[in-house]
Amino acid sequence: MCRTVDLRQAVLARNDDSARRLRAALAERGTVAVNLLSSPGSGKTALLEAELGLARRRGVAVAALTADLATENDARRLARSGAPVKQVLTDGLCHLEARMLTGHLDGWLPGECRLLFVENVGNLVCPASYDLGETLRVVLASVTEGEDKPLKYPTAFGLANLVLVTKADLAEAAEFDEAAFLANVQRVNPGVEVLNTSARTGEGVGVLLDRALAVLDGAEPHRPVMSAAVPHGHDHEHDHDHDHEHAYGHGHSAVGESA
Repeated sequence: MCRTVDLRQAVLARNDDSARRLRAALAERGTVAVNLLSSPGSGKTALLEAELGLARRRGVAVAALTADLATENDARRLARSGAPVKQVLTDGLCHLEARMLTGHLDGWLPGECRLLFVENVGNLVCPASYDLGETLRVVLASVTEGEDKPLKYPTAFGLANLVLVTKADLAEAAEFDEAAFLANVQRVNPGVEVLNTSARTGEGVGVLLDRALAVLDGAEPHRPVMSAAVPHGHDHEHDHDHDHEHAYGHGHSAVGESA
């Protein structure tokens, strides 16, 4: 008798179990994880560097793990903040998974860390389907990417607890229609907060830190209505023949300058 097995759903089920265990472990030690998702070139790293620097000046114990397919460029940039930073090189894998994250945090995450920022691989498709054990999921989109981004990537935006618009200083030059963007975000994620930021001018720098600290203090994050209604991976532009057991052996890490 032949039986069809959906490997993607099996992998996602295992990931969700790993994410639940990691979330519980982080909560026990008093750490909140923030998962940052965006397209490549959104300005995610620049904003995170500014937020880490601000956290350090405020005396908030933070750390950051950043993932890329190749190069340690982002870790070097983030390390300028003085926060502990670790680079994860995925060797071609287009997203992080909970078990991978657990392995990279083990023995590295400073004991006093209260906020862990995870800069996911630049991609709004695959990372949207993987819970990393985060308490706060933040999706970023720059003004240069177009107002219809939330409609093109409904799972990424629909599962966000917070949406940040980046490079706001370029909005006029890019002819960014903020009202249209906001309407599109609300179509896929009613009630989610959308905030403007610019790492270059300093506009909105600190809002990510403030929202994360509020969650650390017990505030309830926005609950996306899609979280229970949208199956994992249904807006994938490419369907993976997933069994990611191989992936866990391929990714490796490089520790940032201030780790």
